[in-house]
Amino acid sequence: MAAITIENLSLTYGDRVILRDFNATIAAGEFIGIFGPNGAGKSTLLRAILGLTTPSAGTIRIAQQPIQRGRFDIGYLPQAMQTVHTSQLCGRARLAAACNGVKWGLPLLNKQQREDIERTLHLVNAHEFADRPYAQLSGGERQRLLLAQALLNKPTILLLDEPLTNLDPRQQEILLHVVQQIQREEKVTVLFTAHDVNPLLGIMDRIIYLARGNGVIGTVDEVVTDAKLSWLYGMPIEVIRYKQQLYVINQTRGGMADDVAHHHAPIGHH
Repeated sequence: MAAITIENLSLTYGDRVILRDFNATIAAGEFIGIFGPNGAGKSTLLRAILGLTTPSAGTIRIAQQPIQRGRFDIGYLPQAMQTVHTSQLCGRARLAAACNGVKWGLPLLNKQQREDIERTLHLVNAHEFADRPYAQLSGGERQRLLLAQALLNKPTILLLDEPLTNLDPRQQEILLHVVQQIQREEKVTVLFTAHDVNPLLGIMDRIIYLARGNGVIGTVDEVVTDAKLSWLYGMPIEVIRYKQQLYVINQTRGGMADDVAHHHAPIGHH
């Protein structure tokens, strides 16, 4: 069954074309990585799926239904939430506030809301630090609590926008393991944007790669190739596999493309 169906999608920002005539069918339970240089439209695509950005052409359907804003079956972790907070509220209190749709305060929760908080803390393995002040948590711990917030309504689709930003390799590994467990055990469809392909190798089922208004979807082996990336970037690109990592080289300048990674991860897919 298709969780997300995208047909002839075009997205624009003013006079600028972000994405043109993109098509993709994403199956329920898939893990999709979304890659491309800065400004390629990764975040814009997620916002379009949420109904926050209106396509200039084409359609997006969620479980065969037209998109609409405020769907409870889509969990979203935006880049804007990944900033340093000074709040002395603990993570559990922030989740309690989110349950009641308010930013601050310690609301009285009903039994179902308390159970939802405990369930999401368990999903992201955050009980150990859930009662510590949010300002004292590491970047990876904060991300796991923000992920818990995105899971409160038991979404069937999880949209994660650059969740690995500013995390060290160990924290990236922990967060990716948590997300993969959620995807598999809860049967959640995951769309995960990132600059680097390598940390997600072996986790993703397929990838979406965006550049210069174009987009392609397929397995890593189908998309991350000399021919496909050269077409996307509009310049000669060489893909090198070395010590179980992928390196994307701009042959024109002799340097690496914007989204090359240096993190260790096995090449392959599950």
